[in-house]
Parts: sequence; structure tokens; C-alpha cells
Amino acid sequence: MSNAPGTRPDGRGSGAPGGRPRRRVVDDAAPPRFFVSDLDGAPRWVGGMLAGLQAALLSLLVVVLPAIAAYVATSAAPATTGIPWTRAVEVAAGLWLLAHGVPLTDAPSVTLVPLGLTALAVFGCYASARRSGYATRSAFGAGVGAYVGVVLVVGLATGVPLLHVGVGLLGAAVVAATGLGAGLLRRPEAPRFRDVVQPVRARLPEPVAHGVAAGTTALATLVLLAAVLATLWVLTGRSAVAEVVGSLRLDAVGGIVLAVAQLAYAPTLVLWALAWLVGPGFAVGTGTSFAVGGVQAGALPAVPLLGALPAPDVVGGVLVAVPVVTLLAGAAAALVLRRRLVTERALDAPVAGLVSAATAGLGALVLAALARGGIGPGRMTELGPEPALVALAVAAGVAVGALVVLLPGDRHVRAAVARAARRAWAGVTGSGRKG
Repeated sequence: MSNAPGTRPDGRGSGAPGGRPRRRVVDDAAPPRFFVSDLDGAPRWVGGMLAGLQAALLSLLVVVLPAIAAYVATSAAPATTGIPWTRAVEVAAGLWLLAHGVPLTDAPSVTLVPLGLTALAVFGCYASARRSGYATRSAFGAGVGAYVGVVLVVGLATGVPLLHVGVGLLGAAVVAATGLGAGLLRRPEAPRFRDVVQPVRARLPEPVAHGVAAGTTALATLVLLAAVLATLWVLTGRSAVAEVVGSLRLDAVGGIVLAVAQLAYAPTLVLWALAWLVGPGFAVGTGTSFAVGGVQAGALPAVPLLGALPAPDVVGGVLVAVPVVTLLAGAAAALVLRRRLVTERALDAPVAGLVSAATAGLGALVLAALARGGIGPGRMTELGPEPALVALAVAAGVAVGALVVLLPGDRHVRAAVARAARRAWAGVTGSGRKG
């Protein structure tokens, strides 16, 4: 008996007319879709939610897994007898929450944020969103909500007080919004960042909009210089760092844990260098001060990274002029601003310069606040710079540097000054004739 067209000899349909087998072609050139490849047809916010969950869980595992490994490697030590492995997980989760601004549950005086872990969390959000997110508002909101939800669950599971949980939720929202937003903007279907902020920028006067950009540039320049300075501190103080490491007499596991902890606080050292660079300096304990004008150092904890701090004899002389870099940063930003800003009134240039100073000062205030906290009870509750002083120093320096460059080169300002001088001269000469 002959088979019907479109059937195989065994009686099953081939799926193609004429009995020809249907071929499936897999396009390897198509971009892979991690997590969302099996969610075709699902709402876009589902992909964003999965991106937020992925970022939160991966950044958490980066901290938890080394803690478990360290526990296993030291489980035979007498000091760890009777301590369950879940204790290592709780400590690691506390450090992860600390990176979002939540003080440690067992040590509430430890509030200094490990900005290295914070940066790692932001990068995790960026990578997850760029890899598997969707550039839509719903996906962005779902991703931020999912990330904040993980922080909430971890905080409640580890017994964090509700007030501290609230601080952590705010920090998690900032971390997730920054990382996920940057990642989604790198998606192929995403609009340009300039198009996203255009509705806000269109509502701002041109001097204000350009001033914000110039202030951001000035602050970024100062942070870059601070990173170079912190690197020089570490290189010149490597002998002191080595002495502290040697005095601790750590084994291989302890050395790795210490190295990871140092990396977690390396960005904090950069922000301390920024405070030193602009003038006010910073403290490492109550009653201490590290500034260009003088160093008052007390007893420091046995932390190798602190061995890189400026020595008491590295003060005075030409170092007193170091804060001039704030003026130079403001002047450099103003040079770019002067080429882009088209002024129409005499007030445009001063407004742009003052807005740039205010932007740089506000950014410095936030960075200095992130680098301030405590690492223990007593005098160790005060570490880092004074945010208000750093902000004022940066704003004042950028304002002077920007105005010195902007005002003499603006024709409207020169014309206004000339008119004011003529009126003043006319008033003087007129008074003289009347006399």
C-alpha cells in the first residue's frame, strides 16, 4: 500500500509537503538572550524584573561564597568550634547590606560603606540590564523593584532593624537605578542618553544647562586627580603597609580575606584623597586630622591600607598650595563651557559659572558623605571628611576658576562693565563740576 503524500514510510507526517523533511536553521549570529529567551511573548517588565533579580543575587553571591570558603578553610581552628556555617552567611550578608548603607547588625557602630562592593553591585546591575533587559520604563521600574525587594528580604532575614532597613532600601534604589539605567541605555533598542534627558534640559535656561555639565566635568577632574594621588600614597607608603601586614601574621586564607577587604575600601581612600586635595582633609578617629596644613595622627588600627596615609612630616611648604587644583579644575571646565555657551546677556556667563560651582559642590557633598562613617566604637566612630567643608571648598574653588575664565572673555560682560564705568566716571565728573 502506498503512503499518502506528506507521510513517512512509518505513517507519521513529515511536516512538509511532498514528504520532504522540514529543516530547522539556528542562526548563531542572533544575539543571545540570557533568562528571557524562553519568555517570548511575556510582558517587557518580566525581563526587567529578572535582570534586577539576577544583579542582586549575583552581587550577593560574590560576597557570600568567599565567606563560606573561608569558613570551610578555617573550620578546624579551635576559634571556630561550635560556630555554624550559617554564621558566615549572615556576616557576608551584613557586609553586602553595608554596601547599601545598612549598618552591621552585630556592630551598629560600623557604618563606613565599602564603596568597592557598592561599585560591584552597580556594575552587576549594569551588566544584567545590558545583557537581558528591555529598554522600557516598565522594565526599568520592575528591575529596580526586584533589586530593592531582594535587599528587603535579606535585611529582614538577618534581623536588621526596620529603620536601618529603610536606609538600605533607599541605597538599593539608588544603586539599582544607576546600574540598570546605564545598562538599559546600552541596549540596541534604547534611545540615546541625550534624548532621554532632553525634556528636562529643554526646560532649563541655556546657562544653567551648560553650567551643570561644566560642574560635572570639574568634579570628575578632581576625582581623577584624587585617584592618582591615592595611588601615589600607596606606592610611597608600601613599606609601612608591608610592616602592618607582617605584624598580623596571617595565613593564606586570612591574607586573601584581608586583600578583598582592602579592595572593598580602596574607593573610600580615593575620596579621602579628594578631601585632602581640596583642603579640608579627613579624620581617622576622633581628634585626628590629615590635611595639607598639618597632620594630627593618633593611634591607628592595624589596617594595612591606613599605612598609606600621609605621614606627619608631609605637611606645609608647597603642599599648602595644593588646593589650587580646584581653581584649575573650574578653569578647565570653563574653557569648554565658553566654547559651547552662546551668551545673550551679561548675566549668562556669571550664572553659568555659579551653577557649575554649585553642581561641583553638591556632587562633592554626596561623595564626602559616602566616605564618612565609623569602623568601631569609641574614637573609631568618626572617619572620613566633613562633607560640608569639602563641598564649600570645591564650590568656592570652581567658582573662582570658572568666573576668572568666563567673565573677561564674554563680550556682554565687557560691555556691561564698560557702561558701568562710564556712568561712574560721568557721576564723578558731574559731581566735580557742581562742586
